[in-house]
Amino acid sequence: MFITVAAATLPSVPLDFLGNRDRIIESIRIAKAKGATVRAGPELEVPGYGCLDHHLEGDTFAHSFEVVADIISDEACKGMIISLGAPVRHRNVRYNAQILCTYKHIYFIRPKMSLANDGLYREMRHFTPWSKPRQFETYYLEQVVAKVTGQTTVPIGDGILSTPETAIGVETCEELFTPLNPSTFLGLNGAEIILNGSASHAELRKLKTRLDLISNSTRKLGGIYVYANCNGVDGEARQIFDGSSMVLKNGEVLAQASQFTLKPVDVITATVSLEDVRSYRSSASRNLQGAAQAEFPRVECDLWLGQPAEELYLSDSFTVTKPMELKILDPMEEIAMAEAVFLWQYLTRTNSPGYFLALSGGLDSSTVAIFVYSMARLVLKSIESGEHTTLMDLQRITGEKDFVPQTAEEIVGRLLHTCYQGTVNSAEETRSRAKRLAERIGACHSDIKIDEAVQAHHNIIRSTLGFDPKYAVEGGTAAENLALQNIQARNRMVVSYELAQLSTTARRTPRAGASLLVLGSGNVDENLRGYYTKYDASSADVAPLGSISKTDAKAFQAWAITNMDLLIMDEFIHATPTAELLPLSAGVQDDESDAEILRKTHKLGPYSMYLRLLGDWKDRPGFGPREIAEKVMKFFRFYSVSSSSPHQQHWVVKKEKIDASQITRHKAVVLTPSPHLSAYNPDDNRHDLRPFLYVVTWPWQFNKIKAHLEQLEKSIKEKNKETT
Repeated sequence: MFITVAAATLPSVPLDFLGNRDRIIESIRIAKAKGATVRAGPELEVPGYGCLDHHLEGDTFAHSFEVVADIISDEACKGMIISLGAPVRHRNVRYNAQILCTYKHIYFIRPKMSLANDGLYREMRHFTPWSKPRQFETYYLEQVVAKVTGQTTVPIGDGILSTPETAIGVETCEELFTPLNPSTFLGLNGAEIILNGSASHAELRKLKTRLDLISNSTRKLGGIYVYANCNGVDGEARQIFDGSSMVLKNGEVLAQASQFTLKPVDVITATVSLEDVRSYRSSASRNLQGAAQAEFPRVECDLWLGQPAEELYLSDSFTVTKPMELKILDPMEEIAMAEAVFLWQYLTRTNSPGYFLALSGGLDSSTVAIFVYSMARLVLKSIESGEHTTLMDLQRITGEKDFVPQTAEEIVGRLLHTCYQGTVNSAEETRSRAKRLAERIGACHSDIKIDEAVQAHHNIIRSTLGFDPKYAVEGGTAAENLALQNIQARNRMVVSYELAQLSTTARRTPRAGASLLVLGSGNVDENLRGYYTKYDASSADVAPLGSISKTDAKAFQAWAITNMDLLIMDEFIHATPTAELLPLSAGVQDDESDAEILRKTHKLGPYSMYLRLLGDWKDRPGFGPREIAEKVMKFFRFYSVSSSSPHQQHWVVKKEKIDASQITRHKAVVLTPSPHLSAYNPDDNRHDLRPFLYVVTWPWQFNKIKAHLEQLEKSIKEKNKETT
């Protein structure tokens, strides 16, 4: 007996009930056309996964069931088992659920039993996990669905759907990653097909870990596993879902969807022999555990989902799906694709006419410019492949109803306005690099001076305070030096927003009067250490680079030289980083920072981090115990101080009193939203839940570090004496 199963990759668009309904129905039609009789879709695909607190509203539940009624009324569902991700309320408790259904009939509702509730996820805020394994209760159907199905009640709970030739179980996203994942027990109890509706976000270099976990689970368990994931940008404009839906059999991958795509509907299918599952599960040890399993409640389904081998082999078009290798993008290609999808969907969702970028001629802003170029390349590729939705979106946001691009540069020219904002402290070298990069990628570029605006602010200060501040190289104090730098940086933000708001009007584009979105260019290292001026050019509508390290940014630029034919990027890679906020007589400023990640990724406090680094950095040149102790104490001061907003770094520690005006905790809560692409990025105030006010000297923790350091140095000194 053979069966064809399908996994649908769909965008998660919060509260877009009409669009979500149409995409779900289209995915069912595509799956059916490919011969599938079982279709799985992403988690909470009906309302959109990222509804957040809208999941607390009755409307979200009501509209979800209205959409479910529409879907199961469509004849495309005939002869198919459909798994729909939707929220349900049962006995006044909210559940994240999968609804197993077919044409005008619901078999049962399976609530999620383990909720994701860390990092970017807050499912426990909106839902409750189902806490009654292997139990059904009675769910009273909404009237809008009851009118379609003729049912008044259906089972809700943890069970198995039994068909004449096989059995189907469900687990949802996070459940797969738990130690006692439900599919293990379902499989031991005879479920041969597991459907997983998921909403797993993208992180650099992490996809293989997720996919290996899925394949290893089925390798141990045996069976057919249908994994359906979201794609595109979530409603928070932070998470990027990377698709990569899969169908597996007995640990082998049979089908895999694209890791990133602009397709609104992407469906993969696989035709599998059920006998392969049964023979794989024939081991005595597996059968012993299976025989001992407690019984799951079952719902009977009279649909015949498979076809006998005798009939299928008579068909010339019949093909058994063969195993394939997992396809994992190179990390630099991951960056290019993730940023391209993020920037494109941000434009199309907001219906904005394009982006504005302050292009300084440095590494960070040039990397952001390449992200936009990468977006244009992906859009062009999608259009050339025949994706009509992408072309319609491009014509809508440009306002050019007949525009059909021939090159990526044509797209960039309509969607990106770059501007070099120079001052007397700027160098010709950076100005030239910015201009030539803009020309290469096709951006509309402006080259301006902002000295008059900066001087106007100086005049206000002079008349108010009665003195002229000076740079440090001219004899000024640290406070004067800082103020003179920050006013330049903050003027760039003000000018950027005014240019973004007036650009389309001044250029008389078809979208004249619509404001461009301002792109920021801060990287994760600067965000981690607060190494930027508050409300300067780092403040923007969106920060594409905000979770990417300086190291990865440089590696990406090197990758772009070859893979995107951007030879000019070699100049940016080898240029010395500089903020160009001081007079040239002060020399070139190196504004690279060295971000630490142990606090967030490994959840270490000061003392445990110190002990960890003593081992990790034992053989690292220049880092003895004292240097490590100082590094850790300095690190935690970076994260706990709340003071003013400087750009440079300067620390003085005397008698436990800290001149902490240079690194500030409060900056982290005004970070420009950025796509989440690394586990250690600091996030903005929606996810950064550290306290705002600390005892900044960390007396207990730091005293422990100092005491241990003193003991360790004494021990090292005694050992050295014995050796000599």
